[in-house]
Amino acid sequence: AKPNSLELNRCDTAPPYNYAVTASSRIHIYGRYSQEPIKTFSRFREAAYGATYRDDGRLLVAGSEDGGVCLLDVGGKAPLRQFVGHTKPVHVVGFLSDKYRIFSGADDYSSILWDIPSATKIISYSEHIDYVRCGCASKVNADVFITGSYDHTVKLFDARTKSSVMTIEHGHPVESVLLFPSGGLLVSAGGRYVKVWDVLKGGQLLVSLKNHHKTVTCLCLNSSGQRLLSGSLDRHVKIYSTTSYKVVHSFNYATSILSLALSPQDETIVVGMTNGVLNVKHRKPEEKSENSQKKRQPAYRTYMKGRTYMPKQEDFCVSKPVRRVLRKYDKLLRSFQSSKALDAVLEPPIMLHTPEVTVAVMQELHRRGTLRSALAGRDEKQVNLLLTFVARRVIEPRFTPVLVIVADMLTDIYHPVVGQSSVVDKQFLKLKEAVAKEIDYQEELLEVLGMMDTLFATFTKKTDMCLEENKSNGVNKKW
Repeated sequence: AKPNSLELNRCDTAPPYNYAVTASSRIHIYGRYSQEPIKTFSRFREAAYGATYRDDGRLLVAGSEDGGVCLLDVGGKAPLRQFVGHTKPVHVVGFLSDKYRIFSGADDYSSILWDIPSATKIISYSEHIDYVRCGCASKVNADVFITGSYDHTVKLFDARTKSSVMTIEHGHPVESVLLFPSGGLLVSAGGRYVKVWDVLKGGQLLVSLKNHHKTVTCLCLNSSGQRLLSGSLDRHVKIYSTTSYKVVHSFNYATSILSLALSPQDETIVVGMTNGVLNVKHRKPEEKSENSQKKRQPAYRTYMKGRTYMPKQEDFCVSKPVRRVLRKYDKLLRSFQSSKALDAVLEPPIMLHTPEVTVAVMQELHRRGTLRSALAGRDEKQVNLLLTFVARRVIEPRFTPVLVIVADMLTDIYHPVVGQSSVVDKQFLKLKEAVAKEIDYQEELLEVLGMMDTLFATFTKKTDMCLEENKSNGVNKKW
């Protein structure tokens, strides 16, 4: 369930474009640039939920913890109407497009349609089997409204019928629903998913978006319908293009996001968060000069001027610095993509002609502590390639210190799969033979070194004896 720290509701669609914020048992109305509320409604006995403007900006409707629905005049103080019919908290309220009827959804699993002039119940629907926590009304048809529930379903109701006319299975508890202005597309949010449905085709799924890491709590559409916004508990607001449904921009916030709203002119975005903070972002106004003319571009000869000039003997030439282009593996290392960087240096041209580059990347990954993770999780072909390289180059003294570590890690990681692949087993045997031969060579070299040390020691003794004899003979001759 959503935390009841701060709930931001739709901005007023008529000037001066104020927005209503529901927090605890109060509803605050803020102006676009005001730091303090310009008006507060506090006549609620318990917590208030879901305050929503009517399209003309004159009326405001809100649900409450005690199950009541309250209609407020933005210019007054006392409630205009009190609608009683729900038995549990009402989280969803809204106006139908005819402006004279209200729909509501509550935790008693019911959705009710109310008449404003008579303050009476028109019809009640009890088709959900869990809390009703979101809803919206169609702007095209004044009798159609939609509700979303924690029973994983979205239901479309027509006030002229006694039951829902369409049920859509979202697959997760539904936190927010949204209808496009044309009324043909429906967007639902629940879990980590944002899904777009074609209402005209009976609720056919068009696209499923999974760009958030935690539950998506709110949806919003800009004035032109070309951008879809989603807020989530992962502290991000994602902005999608409604033509390709790809993320074109993203905002990062301090804490989890409960709700968001966008001004009708798309110049202000307001976000409510779990810590009770209200974040307001304003788009910078574009500077337009009426008399500004398009700057004339230089002629082609301007760019070609001086290209054919030959320097004289007394001229001092300044060379243009050469731009350094990073290799593919360097770019991947800079972006901390260890596995892809290792893949880049395991390509045959690099392994065969510049093996020192492959070993250098392995050494850098080991220094960063990510070599094991880069080596793990590889298929038979990749493991075969790694073992072939290690078995061939491990005997080279300049590569031995690094490749011994790599061989040790490969053996430790892939020893459980020994016996499952003849190709990998063959390469492990080759590695074993290469290491065994190298050990034999080292032992023979040590033996030769020992013999050479003995010979050098013998030569040294004989030289010392000859020197002593010469000294003694010289002395005798002198006397």
